[in-house]
Amino acid sequence: MSTTVTKFGPFLVFFAALLWASDAPFRVFLSESLDSSLIVLLEHAIALCILLPFLFLYRSELTTLTRNQWLALLCIGVGGSALALILFTESFSYMNPSVVILLQKLQPLIAIWLAVNFLREVTPKQFWLWVGVALVAAYVISFPTLVPQLYEGEQFNPHIVGIFLALSAAVLWGGSTVLGRYVLQDVSFRLVTALRFAIAFVFLLGLNTVTGTLAGISSLTQKDWLFVVIISITSGVVGMYLYYRGLSQSRASVATIAELGFPVGAVLINYLFLDALLEPIQLLAMLVLLFAIYKLGQGSSGKG
Repeated sequence: MSTTVTKFGPFLVFFAALLWASDAPFRVFLSESLDSSLIVLLEHAIALCILLPFLFLYRSELTTLTRNQWLALLCIGVGGSALALILFTESFSYMNPSVVILLQKLQPLIAIWLAVNFLREVTPKQFWLWVGVALVAAYVISFPTLVPQLYEGEQFNPHIVGIFLALSAAVLWGGSTVLGRYVLQDVSFRLVTALRFAIAFVFLLGLNTVTGTLAGISSLTQKDWLFVVIISITSGVVGMYLYYRGLSQSRASVATIAELGFPVGAVLINYLFLDALLEPIQLLAMLVLLFAIYKLGQGSSGKG
């Protein structure tokens, strides 16, 4: 199937990004008592139960998938859905949730670079200038004192660990945006959504079995289950459904700019519900980062 680029596609991606931002308070609460990989497994299990009909309704497309498309879906499911979400959730245990969110906005640098080289989209003017500005802003967000403190006393600074986890998630999600756009050139966005969760679920089930974290299910309280269901439906099923619908109608380099709704919404939510405050220099760096990413996407064009 062919996809058409429309002006509504980026708006769907933006709204999906706002839904992703809504789960931070629930995720922080769950990560205090549960293993990150178990949280993500439960999310995918619930989401997959809801999306199973798509695997049946679009089963005819499964036989038409090429080896490269299956490889891309495998990378999306294992890397972009499972591992990235584990790293993202785990990073909340090490640093300010708002900083974690803001660091995700390095995704567009990765996604635009891949879109240029992989999907042959045209490079925005002054690309490397704004890449440099964005990287400097991200550094200031990560280290507001401008000098990294590798140790707290005799122990390694956990903040550094959190930054590494958050940036690793950004790399995986940035790559998934481009791989998703590649698959959506020929595959229904509904099937891509379902396959993303199905592949990730199989991987996560194996991971939790090997690490022995499945036993943690018995310790879940009613409140834990409620929060898992909430994030599974809002930022999971609904968010990813809208995201792939929008991505199928957007260029990858433009869609990744529309994802700016994620940090903007999350910083506000984290401030209201988690008292996660940012230093003034971090707020300034946030504005610079958002502007740099906007400039990167402003000139993005090419094959849709």
